[in-house]
Amino acid sequence: MQIHIVRQGETLYGIAQAYSTTASEIIETNEIPNPTQLVVGQAIVIPISGQFYWVKQGDTLSSISRKFGVTPQILGRINNLQINETLTIGFRLYIPPKTKTKAEFNAYVEPLGDQVSPNLEQAAREAAPYLTYLGPFSFRIRRDGSLEEPLLNNFAQIAKDNDVTLMMIVTNLEEDGFSDELGRIVLTNQTIQNKLLDNIVKTAKKYGFRDIHFDMEYLRPQDREAYNKFLIKARERFKKEGWLISTALAPKTSGEQKGKWYEAHDYKAHGEIVDFVVIMTYEWGYSGGPPMAVSPIGPVKEVLDYALTEIPSNKIMMGQNLYGYDWTLPFEPGGEFAKAVSPQQAIQLASRYNVPIQYDSEAQAPHFNYRDREGNSHKVWFEDARSIQAKFDLVKQLKLRGVSYWKLGLSFPQNWLLITDNFEVEKKTIQ
Repeated sequence: MQIHIVRQGETLYGIAQAYSTTASEIIETNEIPNPTQLVVGQAIVIPISGQFYWVKQGDTLSSISRKFGVTPQILGRINNLQINETLTIGFRLYIPPKTKTKAEFNAYVEPLGDQVSPNLEQAAREAAPYLTYLGPFSFRIRRDGSLEEPLLNNFAQIAKDNDVTLMMIVTNLEEDGFSDELGRIVLTNQTIQNKLLDNIVKTAKKYGFRDIHFDMEYLRPQDREAYNKFLIKARERFKKEGWLISTALAPKTSGEQKGKWYEAHDYKAHGEIVDFVVIMTYEWGYSGGPPMAVSPIGPVKEVLDYALTEIPSNKIMMGQNLYGYDWTLPFEPGGEFAKAVSPQQAIQLASRYNVPIQYDSEAQAPHFNYRDREGNSHKVWFEDARSIQAKFDLVKQLKLRGVSYWKLGLSFPQNWLLITDNFEVEKKTIQ
């Protein structure tokens, strides 16, 4: 597959002709929301095997082959060219597809309210072929060691139908936030802790969960070692059932990083105890903060580089957002919260207000500004095919286990297209 960036005056028909495909195929695979009014700077995934390259001044078969990681001999044979042949500027070369890397993919799904919306269930169904794990968010721990269950509807059946491992996410959420006091109780009271583990096993057997995933956040720093001991205890219990155990970790850049979100998360210990970790490498740009990319690649890589000093690469799943934010300007701390938008919704906004999409090469993220009908200025940061491909390249470069998405429900069809182009999704058979 190939990523094309729309230029001034281009149409889907013309783009399709250039890549020897059809406009309808491009529209269908990308689920393009604005087919008759493309936006300058809009990223489109071209649904072809391999990709095309148009020769530029100074190009040789050898230089092009180095750029795409294929030998000059193969490139020449495929394109009916001699190795030392002078290339004509503008000549279209076909580049064969690269070898795919094996990787695992997880997606959280968060039902809200008193019922699961049909759209959310459909999102899980559409994503499942590309997933290793599916995690309904979340089973909330109660202070007596019992569990408050999330809405599950047909998620277990969707996972089963697609050979996806169902992930049981266990959290210390109370009301609208993570509770350090609840964490203290669970991690220091052995009676309640044993009851909790009994309830987790009972529930996992009831619904068919095969990975138990602890997302315990905002813990007291002094509970760091207690959390490690709890995970060892839980691992021994779950291994008897043949289950995996995993954890979610805050995005740290050093072992000495201060704050309740970080100090109780011991990267080295988790790397030794659990089967894999999900590092939450997103929310630099967040709804209550100033406009910026949600997961800029520089800070993401800084976190992963530190993680790799403490955790084996094959145990690390990089967290990735499936959304962006729309901020009303000027930003004022404590003022209006930014609205979450899907990549599709972001493109629709740019098309509606006829503004170009820009791309920040440092953050590796798209963004644009617009003024709404009431005259308010806005800034939008979101994800597109380019930003996702940059993250996929990072996963391959660092040899990570895979990617974990927060969260399903906001449409981003290009992400799934690029998974199939870059990776062979691993499916697990856990008895």
